[in-house]
Amino acid sequence: MTPPVRILLVDDHAVVRAGYTLLLGQTDGLEVIAEAATGEEGCEKYARHHPDLVVMDLNLPGFGGLEAIRRIIHRDRQAKILVFSIHDERVYVSRALDAGALGYICKSSEPEVLVSAVIACARGLTFIDPNLKKQKQALEQENLTAPDSMTSLTPREFDIFRLIAKGYSVRDAATELSISVKTVGNYVTLIKEKLGVSTNTELVKLAYEHRLLTPGQLAGEPADS
Repeated sequence: MTPPVRILLVDDHAVVRAGYTLLLGQTDGLEVIAEAATGEEGCEKYARHHPDLVVMDLNLPGFGGLEAIRRIIHRDRQAKILVFSIHDERVYVSRALDAGALGYICKSSEPEVLVSAVIACARGLTFIDPNLKKQKQALEQENLTAPDSMTSLTPREFDIFRLIAKGYSVRDAATELSISVKTVGNYVTLIKEKLGVSTNTELVKLAYEHRLLTPGQLAGEPADS
């Protein structure tokens, strides 16, 4: 008898995790064996349980889903990760896949899409939500002709850009990412140079233009530095 696919759920909402567990538990051959509410906890639970698949949210307390994906992949190059996120912007799809995720689906997807994605990714196959696949293809096509300024940012720079655009101070961003204030400050300077802006307010504007922010996501007014 084939053993079930062992799944680690990483999402900061207990109710959402309960829903995932119920849905996946009703499917033959799938079993949720552990849950985590933060990126740090997700990495810890991965090391402890060695699941066959991780279902990962991106909006997580601490260093977030993208960094969690990178750390898990760094620990285990064979790790299989499926992103299940509210974000349907193509830049997130690209970043998640670049970080090492095998699949990406949106939380607005039908339940059967999640099940199909879990089964596919557990087998080592790439799975992109049908509604998002067109966006990824569009992104790749645009990058051949007119590269998006966001693609010039490294994964760490992108993480810091998002935090600063959301209104985090350099100190708060350093605390969130567990790195030094000086390091974040240096990154912010480099990010502004790469994106051709001089103030944090302009970073916020870029974030809105790329649909990386909604008004309710701002942590506070950005402090220009």
